[in-house]
Amino acid sequence: MIQVPEAFARLTLDREGAAGAAWLAELPARVQALAECWDCTVDGDVLHGGVALVVPVQREQAVPAVLKVSFPHPDNRFEPDALAAWGGRGAVMLLERDDGRLAMLLERARPTTLAQAAAGDEVATIAGHISRRLSVPAPAGLPRLQERAGAWAEQLRQDAADFPDALPPRLVQAAQATVRELAHQQPDTLLHGDLNTRNILAAAREPWLAVDPKGWAGDRAYDCGTLTKSRSVVLAEQGDLANGIRRTIDAFTAAAELDRERARRWAQLGAVQAAYGGRRRGFRRARHGVELARLIALVDELAHILTAP
Repeated sequence: MIQVPEAFARLTLDREGAAGAAWLAELPARVQALAECWDCTVDGDVLHGGVALVVPVQREQAVPAVLKVSFPHPDNRFEPDALAAWGGRGAVMLLERDDGRLAMLLERARPTTLAQAAAGDEVATIAGHISRRLSVPAPAGLPRLQERAGAWAEQLRQDAADFPDALPPRLVQAAQATVRELAHQQPDTLLHGDLNTRNILAAAREPWLAVDPKGWAGDRAYDCGTLTKSRSVVLAEQGDLANGIRRTIDAFTAAAELDRERARRWAQLGAVQAAYGGRRRGFRRARHGVELARLIALVDELAHILTAP
């Protein structure tokens, strides 16, 4: 049986408690049963993300694959539906699925992420090309982002009341305007939903393939916000966040064939939501202390940069 990585076990236990412990206890046997069901043998070191274990496997006379098993979570429920809809167009191919066990057999990409292999405007250009390739009609039954508009508006109102000195009113008002004007009516286009630089991997069949989609339907410009946030840490370290963010949006929207102003507004909303979310819950990479304070300051600056004068 496979050995669950200690870091993944600790992350799952910290987040899920007793439910996570029970799931982890069953995980090695579950992976073995799935491998047997799909005629696979383990073919490399066990990897993991935030909520899923990824096991390299091989089937006789078949392309290398990975077996992915996820902890039950609302955000990963529709991942196989999105991958099935794309059929390998800009994303890894779905080979098998077991929705009851939240498991998939996927085409294996390389372990190199876009964040590791590209720099400068090339990062946003590649992500934009991927976004354009993923632009297909959303299948019925997927969650629609427009259904979240009411909750977004209420959360912004509550955040502004609970943290009155966190952000200038004009930043909050701009975010509220985006919800009011863009969020309630959106296209039925399939989105990735988490198009950050770690979720685009180098591959053999195509130079780059997307992984780990959320499988939402909505305005494709929404994905620009995730890409922008994922680039902000690196751009801040390079010492010119404002110019770097503007160039990122320019390159992404040009490659994705999206309206730049619409994408900027979605990114600004995401930055304001992150600024408040960091104060409420922290971030996955920092829950407290100096690092949390640094990240909050970063998303605050990002919200300022993305707010139109």
